[in-house]
Amino acid sequence: MTTWQLTTPVVFLIFRRPDTTARVFAEIARARPPKLLVVADGPRADRPGEAEKCAAARAIIEQVDWPCEVLTNYAETNMGCGRRVASGLDWAFSLVEEAIILEDDCLPHPTFFRYCEELLERYRDDERVMVVSGDKSQEGQMRHTHSYYFSRYNHLWGWASWRRAWEHYDHEMHLWPIIRDSGWLYDVLQDAQAGHYWQTAFQQVYDGHIDSWGYRWTLTCWLQSGLTILPSVNLVTNIGFGPEATHTTSLANERPTQPMQFPLQHPPFVIRDTQADERTHFTRFVHRPPSFRQRVQQKGKRLLQKIVQIK
Repeated sequence: MTTWQLTTPVVFLIFRRPDTTARVFAEIARARPPKLLVVADGPRADRPGEAEKCAAARAIIEQVDWPCEVLTNYAETNMGCGRRVASGLDWAFSLVEEAIILEDDCLPHPTFFRYCEELLERYRDDERVMVVSGDKSQEGQMRHTHSYYFSRYNHLWGWASWRRAWEHYDHEMHLWPIIRDSGWLYDVLQDAQAGHYWQTAFQQVYDGHIDSWGYRWTLTCWLQSGLTILPSVNLVTNIGFGPEATHTTSLANERPTQPMQFPLQHPPFVIRDTQADERTHFTRFVHRPPSFRQRVQQKGKRLLQKIVQIK
């Protein structure tokens, strides 16, 4: 039996959290990629102790003890989340054709790496697909038995992509005013709430109120009608919620990971799962009032919990 060995480069995005960096690095070390590209932001001058934290996070990379080419792109001063990640990925994809990408708070299941590598190879020349994600962020029963499905949402807590996709990335969002003023989002999303949510988010990024490369990458993918592959089981958990985070500062329960089963069960078509996308949107982005059926179910659960407590 042939033992699988990772051959795809890994890009590791780090900043100032040596604790989470060490945990994610341990999983990368377990996968033993032949090439590791490390992108680090620099400390902010007005944050006491941050320089030491950044140095501690970078020191973890020195623990590489397997045959591996390590390349680093370290900022001397702080560039901000949006610009640092975008410029770092520009650098990485100038050196490699495809890569698996992890941030310092995205802890992958060991099977995440093989899942990404196999799908990077399968869809390498299919320009309809722009992202392979390990993040299954919505609950609910899948209407298929495949290992993954196609979505409009490019979840970025552990993902992979190709140079041919990233080359479309536009940090300045040059086309946004045209898209905004034409009502394009409402035409594509086919939902007033969804259109309002995303138009507001993209405008805040465009105006500089949100420092995010992720929203820009989502817009980039949508402008290309790009699809994202999402797994049928969650392969990455975010361990970075809390006051040390840049964006996810509120505390939240970590979503557990599950192993991906191999060989992968590939869908025989490349069609976006609109039902799954609708669940994702209205649980993760826009919260609609519960339907009558949902209210009855919720009331029943609360009643059952009371009965159990009485017993």
